[in-house]
Amino acid sequence: MRIIKEKKVVDSSVRIDFLSNVISSFFFTGYSPKASGTVASFASLFIFYFKIFENPFLLFILIVVSFITGVFTSKTMMKKYGSDPSVVVIDEAAGMWLTVLIFILISGKPLSLYYLLAGFFAFRFFDITKLQPAKYFDELDSGFGIMMDDIIAGIYAGITAVLISLIKFNPF
Repeated sequence: MRIIKEKKVVDSSVRIDFLSNVISSFFFTGYSPKASGTVASFASLFIFYFKIFENPFLLFILIVVSFITGVFTSKTMMKKYGSDPSVVVIDEAAGMWLTVLIFILISGKPLSLYYLLAGFFAFRFFDITKLQPAKYFDELDSGFGIMMDDIIAGIYAGITAVLISLIKFNPF
């Protein structure tokens, strides 16, 4: 279990195209000097400022597009930064959005700051602990593995957020 991944360059001669860099680093949040995964997970929540993204169909499309593009752009980034590079955080965004999608679909409750934060902390917990099968995917040396371990964490976190919503406590 790695709480903080070190940033490293394994091949400085590799040039990353701008689009791959923007997508895989989730608008450069992956270059945060510390806790880039946490920064990207938190930044991904800002789309919910726009209520249109609370639409489950649109959110699902966003997750699928992010997953597919993340698989390919992560492969590109791995050439320069090695296995599971810390600058690649599109997986955190997709996993966080899946957490929220599961919450919306199962709980039927409107999003609130409380539920977003509950989902965020649950997602970070499951992303860091890498419970199976997330650990299996994390150990794959591929763009698919990079993306899938966060999808699994998103599923766990979404279910946890739903369970938290059943508790009659909401300070916001």
